[in-house]
Amino acid sequence: MYRFLLTPRWVALHIVVLLVIPAFVFLGRWQFGRFEERSANSERVTANITAAPVPLGSLTGPGRTVSEEDRYRLVTASGSYDQAHALVVRRRPQEGRPGYFVLTPLVTGDGQAVLVNRGWVKAGASADAPPEVPAPPAGQVNVTGRLRLTETEETSGIKERGGLPPGQVLLINPGKIGAALPYRLVDGYVELTEQRPSAAAAPEPVPAPDVGSGGGLNLAYGVQWWLFIGLAIGGWILLIRREVADRKAEQETPVTVEV
Repeated sequence: MYRFLLTPRWVALHIVVLLVIPAFVFLGRWQFGRFEERSANSERVTANITAAPVPLGSLTGPGRTVSEEDRYRLVTASGSYDQAHALVVRRRPQEGRPGYFVLTPLVTGDGQAVLVNRGWVKAGASADAPPEVPAPPAGQVNVTGRLRLTETEETSGIKERGGLPPGQVLLINPGKIGAALPYRLVDGYVELTEQRPSAAAAPEPVPAPDVGSGGGLNLAYGVQWWLFIGLAIGGWILLIRREVADRKAEQETPVTVEV
């Protein structure tokens, strides 16, 4: 009765089922791994942006690299803005609008400084026209902001290139920017959230990161792939049972003999 399972057509079906099951297992496990990774990242970022601010020097400094674990951690720093070496960062849309980030070194003393992203300004009339940038407060200021990692081509997806207008950069990379400055830049940069004294006019604040659902979609996709395993096996069994039933029906059908 079951010899039909060894025919070429059915052997091909068995092979397909045996191939898709481990593939679905792998895809499900991959999605569950992404869920755990994104959930951990979401929890870490949420904890960092809601934690009490700590001094910048406790997380970065000369010869030190900002840890991945400290991304978006609120930090405080005091110093004076060096407007003479201010920059704008190209290709930084915000809320669907083209524009720039405003990057100004905050000199903190002892021959060192930190780059501060003071916020966003809209693009100029043309790609090469400089944007209108409000000046920072003069004198001593106290800033609070989110600590961000140094940007590279790999982490940002932005391709570095030369030939930019003066005062413009594509990546916020203290190592490269600091080569032209008369002081040392610490690793990473600060995304401004509060400043005292405040400026009469200031760039638009950069929104806090959207931590999203913490990988909820990946969890749903993982469950979906594993449900497909059940569907594949169930469909395979159903086809076999239907074939068996059809063959039994053919055998039980009486043969009519004409006399």
